[in-house]
Amino acid sequence: MAMKKIKYYYNTHTLRYEKLVTPLRVKLLRLFGFLSGLAVGSAIIIYLYDRFFPKPAELEANRKYALLQDNYNAINTKVKTLQEQMATLEKRDNEVYRSIFEANPLPDSARAKLIEQKQEIAKLSEMNDFTLSKDIAGQLNNISARIAYQEKSYEGISQLIKNQDEKLASIPAIQPVSNKQLNRIASGFGMRIDPVYGTPKMHKGLDFTAPQGTPIYATGDGVIMVAGASEGGYGNHVVINHGYGYQTLYGHMVRIKARKGQRIKRGEVIGWVGSTGKSTGPHCHYEVAINGHEVDPVYFFYNDLDAEQYDRLLKLAATGSAKSFD
Repeated sequence: MAMKKIKYYYNTHTLRYEKLVTPLRVKLLRLFGFLSGLAVGSAIIIYLYDRFFPKPAELEANRKYALLQDNYNAINTKVKTLQEQMATLEKRDNEVYRSIFEANPLPDSARAKLIEQKQEIAKLSEMNDFTLSKDIAGQLNNISARIAYQEKSYEGISQLIKNQDEKLASIPAIQPVSNKQLNRIASGFGMRIDPVYGTPKMHKGLDFTAPQGTPIYATGDGVIMVAGASEGGYGNHVVINHGYGYQTLYGHMVRIKARKGQRIKRGEVIGWVGSTGKSTGPHCHYEVAINGHEVDPVYFFYNDLDAEQYDRLLKLAATGSAKSFD
């Protein structure tokens, strides 16, 4: 058993070695200093641990929040896609279907109004109180109400369809050139850069690129109003009067087959793609007008496309070249 080491010091007054005895006051001061240092060190360690080493419960909470945020972002993206598709359906309903039967368009305020009495819609509001969930519930409420209202609109249209065969055959409803791969729309409806002058200009139709000589088809039954050349502009072009306020124009043909005054059926060849007039390459410039006002032709291709193809074509027309071909 080791014995406690005894320390001595040399006393210059007595000229002798004497045992070193630590006073109680010094011992107490040393003990207090040790305890103070221990407390400060512990506090620093605890602070650093809390600062840089989160508790398991906090880690789990952060993980759940991150997962909730990811789920919200995914749902929010889906909601935006649904809103875009719903807006397209509403515009197509107003500008095409209801105009075919001369029915008044539905006001946006009526479409957007929430049908609160519908219990299946109201249930969405009973989601938990998290802000993200409430935000999603609100957006889904709006879409659900618009879908319900749109269904009512289509029910009304289905009643108008009866005994309307002749009128339906006259409405432009196909693409003017064969476009099964959906890769021929080069420039859409709206403001575009003029290819000659380089300035912004309203492009009143769609440009379908195709090799010279590609057949151009009448998009609905009607009577040929114009079949000839113009100085600049549309070059060799055809205008069809479909009746019921509808007209279509087909420009820049290399050669025209149709003749003025001729009755034409949907799908008949009226000419061939060219680059006559103010054109920078072979294409068919196609316009649709209702009661003298040009509208976006992309909403009239419902006879030769399924729902998926139509949705894809809408995106292609919207993201086409910022510069037109004519």
